[in-house]
Amino acid sequence: MKKISFLFAFFFAVALSAQSPIGIWKTIDDESGEPKSHVEIYEKDGKIFGKVVKLLPKATTDVCIDCPGDLNGKSLLEMDIIWDLEEYKDYWSYGHIIDPANGKEYKLSIWLEDADTLKVRGYIGISALGRNQMWYRVK
Repeated sequence: MKKISFLFAFFFAVALSAQSPIGIWKTIDDESGEPKSHVEIYEKDGKIFGKVVKLLPKATTDVCIDCPGDLNGKSLLEMDIIWDLEEYKDYWSYGHIIDPANGKEYKLSIWLEDADTLKVRGYIGISALGRNQMWYRVK
């Protein structure tokens, strides 16, 4: 019986993790199609954040260019580029993302296409005025 309970708990935990954006994701440049970085999505105080944990060879910058305030010119490594996402229905929204290549800040929604594909939508004003990127889970 203990073996069955353990297996049930294990598969339940795996199913829950498959429904969460928590983890490390490979970002893809939507213009070149090249992988640029790894971003760790994590939870803090009930909200979702994302920080750069690795820059890949095709990264276009290693510092935050023209970013607001004290972020300007700072290294991207360990910098939060996503903040304050809240769970909403079957996705996460009401957060923000910054584009380190130009310092522009966008509203943000994210959702899982499947367990290993994250759709990231940055927008200005309303969601219809934005663009999507696909990020892929790093295993």
